[in-house]
Amino acid sequence: MTPTTPLLSAEGLKVTFPGRRGDAPARAVDGVDLDIRPGEIVALVGESGCGKTTLARSLLGLVPPTSGRVTFDGQPLDHTSRALKAYRKRVQLVLQDPSGSLNPRHTVYDAVAEGLRIHGYAGDERAAVAGALSRAGLRPPERFFLRYPHELSGGQRQRVVIAGALVLEPELVVADEPVASLDASVRGEILALLLRLRDELGLSALVVTHDLGLAWNIADRVAVMYLGRIVETGEVEQILTAPRHPYTRALLSVLPEAGTEPVVLTGEPPDPSRVPSGCRFHARCQVLASGEAERAGVAEACRTEELPVLAGGGRTQVACHWATATAAARS
Repeated sequence: MTPTTPLLSAEGLKVTFPGRRGDAPARAVDGVDLDIRPGEIVALVGESGCGKTTLARSLLGLVPPTSGRVTFDGQPLDHTSRALKAYRKRVQLVLQDPSGSLNPRHTVYDAVAEGLRIHGYAGDERAAVAGALSRAGLRPPERFFLRYPHELSGGQRQRVVIAGALVLEPELVVADEPVASLDASVRGEILALLLRLRDELGLSALVVTHDLGLAWNIADRVAVMYLGRIVETGEVEQILTAPRHPYTRALLSVLPEAGTEPVVLTGEPPDPSRVPSGCRFHARCQVLASGEAERAGVAEACRTEELPVLAGGGRTQVACHWATATAAARS
């Protein structure tokens, strides 16, 4: 595998859920292309309800896609039990709430060793558990073997969860809001740990978050998601210093370091069973509401013309009629 070959890819991925009482199906993921290369950290960013967690679960094989496909190391993901078991040895999940992730009746040793036992590890279990705890920053590891989750701080519990993922020596970790439940003083330590693991182990990661500030601190690349689609993607510096999509600009405006007036979006994200025509963001778009889209000559397109699915590669892309028109006018 060359460094530019994706380790994990989604191609035309769609996940729909049946509607209730005859309602239209909910299009939770509605056409996503996304690549993660070896040793790369990609941040998947968006509001609650945008579909980012469903996308992550589909990439893990926990939710079968309605259409499209997931490939790992060049091979399509097989959803048979045996294939998924082998896949989950190579791709591990780190959940948001370490307290909910850990069984309160299991010691730290048992929590970390669980994956080894599930996969029939034939080596030295004690050494593997100690190595994983040490890599996760819990040293000396033996000091933590017989402790229970309630005896640990929030940061230590999250390190145990990370150790449980690392013990199988995966190639990729999917971290769903990995620091959202932690105190601000601990968040930096966990983010630094993930970066160190990438540098030392060549680990790839998909970090799911609503916080663009976190993406700035940890990611190589950002994919901004709204109502089931990626609406802007590219290198982290490019997206966060010169965002083009109005939705990305709104997300950035609420960061304390933004230095601008926060953009207050009107209304809630639309129901995924009733995706609007045209640009799916147009009903809440501050650019359309201000008349800027009208002056650029794209207001009608915003309301009626659907935008294409962005490609999954690393180049900077945006799905926005207004951003495309203004870029063309400047060139």
